[in-house]
Amino acid sequence: GGIIAGFVAGYAAKAVSRWIPLPASIESLKPILIIPLLASLFTGLVMIYVVGTPVAKMLAGLTEFLDTMGTSNAILLGLLLGTMMCVDLGGPVNKAAYAFSVGLLASQSYAPMAATMAAGMVPPIGMGIATLIARRKFAQTEREAGKAALVLGCCFISEGAIPFAAKDPLRVIPASIVGGALTGALSMAFGAKLLAPHGGLFVLLIPNAINHALLYLLAILAGSLVTGVIYAVIKKPELQPLAVEAVA
Repeated sequence: GGIIAGFVAGYAAKAVSRWIPLPASIESLKPILIIPLLASLFTGLVMIYVVGTPVAKMLAGLTEFLDTMGTSNAILLGLLLGTMMCVDLGGPVNKAAYAFSVGLLASQSYAPMAATMAAGMVPPIGMGIATLIARRKFAQTEREAGKAALVLGCCFISEGAIPFAAKDPLRVIPASIVGGALTGALSMAFGAKLLAPHGGLFVLLIPNAINHALLYLLAILAGSLVTGVIYAVIKKPELQPLAVEAVA
């Protein structure tokens, strides 16, 4: 719903700016008062009378499905969310999975949030592990980036893996997807439920923020190790520059 509202508001503001002429005496009020007022009014009416009802029904049906689904379906959902979180490392697909899970928090469906956040931590932690396992395959700058990625991963910042993905996407992304999918599936299989929408491993410090904490950590560790080992194995070593001796 929020995504739809954003698009409606943006196009409404563009339409008001382009198609509603105003006298020169009040033209200066257009960007600071008239456009926001009319665009907000139009967006609110659309959300209440057009979008709100079907979205609410869809969310209610989805919540009912999540509450009644069996273990096998839960694992499949976790696998799907884990995959989406690792496809583009903070891009639209990642954000769609995250927004879906956050939206379910209002309906007291906490398991998808746990799977989503756990899987989102896997790519950066996995890259950090890979730099430790196969140090000789990485340049010094990459090894330093691996240390930062470990910290960012623990904070649930998937973008920590972007420096690696930008340089070697055909290996980093598949390795991340395998580990993230495993973590998401394990989180759902363990019945982990997370009440906080963000925070990474630091949510463990909040009383009752997550259940089955040890199993949740195990899911994250398993996926991160899988990602790290896969990438450490399939990564091509960095080519060392040849030393050129000066000829006297």
